[in-house]
Amino acid sequence: MTLPGKAPTHPGRRRPFYRDLSFQVLAGMVIGVALGYFYPGVGVDMQPLGDAFIRVIQMLIGPIIFCTVCSGIAGANDLKKVGRVAIKALFYFEVVTSLALVIGLVTINVLKPGAGMNVNMQDVPSGMVDTYVSQAHHVVSTSAFLLNVIPRTAISAFASGDILQVLFFSVLFALGLAAIGERAAPVLNVIDSISSALFWIIGLTMKVAPIAAFGAIAFTVGKFGFGTLLSLGKLILEFYLTCALFFIIVLWPIARVNGFSLLKLMRYIGAELLLVLGTSSSETVFPQLIDKLERLGCEKSVVGLVLPTAYTFNHDGTCLYFAATAIFLAQATNVPMTWHAQLVLLAVLLLMSKGAAGVSGAAIAVLAATLAATNSIPVASIALVLGIHRAMSSAFVFTNIVGNSVATIVIANWEKALDHSTLRAELNIGYKEADAPIGALKQQMNGAGQ
Repeated sequence: MTLPGKAPTHPGRRRPFYRDLSFQVLAGMVIGVALGYFYPGVGVDMQPLGDAFIRVIQMLIGPIIFCTVCSGIAGANDLKKVGRVAIKALFYFEVVTSLALVIGLVTINVLKPGAGMNVNMQDVPSGMVDTYVSQAHHVVSTSAFLLNVIPRTAISAFASGDILQVLFFSVLFALGLAAIGERAAPVLNVIDSISSALFWIIGLTMKVAPIAAFGAIAFTVGKFGFGTLLSLGKLILEFYLTCALFFIIVLWPIARVNGFSLLKLMRYIGAELLLVLGTSSSETVFPQLIDKLERLGCEKSVVGLVLPTAYTFNHDGTCLYFAATAIFLAQATNVPMTWHAQLVLLAVLLLMSKGAAGVSGAAIAVLAATLAATNSIPVASIALVLGIHRAMSSAFVFTNIVGNSVATIVIANWEKALDHSTLRAELNIGYKEADAPIGALKQQMNGAGQ
């Protein structure tokens, strides 16, 4: 069965492997690793290639969220359904992120990678973390955090690139459009046209994704050394194991219960997963995930509401990172953390993780704020993990992307807004880029999901 607005698939068509985006991104990363290893100085100079790609995506992410949310909510023509989907999504996010935090805390306590380090904070150079320490002191209370969700102006939300603020304004605007009924139709037509143009730009930008992955990974290896990619130290080994356990214990059973294969889903979004490994930024693949999740049979209205919300509230990998790193730093600096103190830390992390943006490096600032909130673990101790943060961020952003994709399919299934025959067919065949260019698909958005 083919959904309205979806391009038909052609199982017999085969494209040369070298034209596949996944292969191109992987090749770019391999070349980048080689350049960074043999010519570190040149590798460091490649940083602008990755940064430029991320900036282009960041430039588009706010408008795309706005268009997607407005089209999804207002196009649903059922505010009760919108509320129902939102409640189910938030419930799912809280349960799964809580499980991630528990797994992170249990694993780090069992393996104890920081035990015996006996780090004296007087010997740790604090200059490199002064910025994060300063940011941490600005986090004062839950009420201040919630107040910051509301942008001072509609324009400032887009100008600052704050995903939570953009989402807040987009939901309110979409609800307003839904409330006025038929009179909103001209505005929705304009929004859909703008969305098609934005996705055309994304399609064009993705052609240089292999170059961006090359530049980002060349910089990482050139700057921090090849060992950064080989899981330096017990903490990185522990964290990679924790992510694997989360996939096995949480995501795999959830996918199985909801009637799809986690491995096949990961293969379907393989190009996006490789790209986030290279760039350590989940924002770089947001538009492509919208396209692929709709192709998998999820209704447009559900994707338009759940995926942007997941980017703000469903940070499975980031929660694993916060739990593991916070307790590691306590172990390394000999700060006693009873189970009661760790449960308090878990509650703090449940709140703080909602402010973790998808941009590379934001997790360090949120981690600093979390340590400040505990009033026990020295904030300056994050200097111990700065050198290996990039290797860990690749893993937790990878986990975030898979978790958000699973969440969207699950909520669509709960809402009976998932075409299971399309899901099975697409996952069995695999994504065929030539059959459905992003721009061509988005030009049919008016027909999709109706």
